[in-house]
Amino acid sequence: MLTKMALAASLFFATAALAQEDKSASPETASYGQDTPLETLAADPAAAAILNKDLPGLLSDAQYPMFKRMSLKSLQEASGGDLSREDVNKTVADLQALPKR
Repeated sequence: MLTKMALAASLFFATAALAQEDKSASPETASYGQDTPLETLAADPAAAAILNKDLPGLLSDAQYPMFKRMSLKSLQEASGGDLSREDVNKTVADLQALPKR
């Protein structure tokens, strides 16, 4: 599943993510959502723990460097169904439940 998702993500990244503006925010002030770049989430240990729980293998995938600038929403759209909308919604809800810093 992650291999297909990584391939789809790399194709999407090559064409669309380069044109996408940087929507990253400081983890201290961030309210995470479906448009937050994965690398921003991975930089926050609490958010990374949620990604590892809800989407196991995502951050450790060999192709992660190719799709780390994508958001959960973009990754889901590029996954061809390998990453479900429900999984993204659950992950976003868990991220938004994190206490503000």
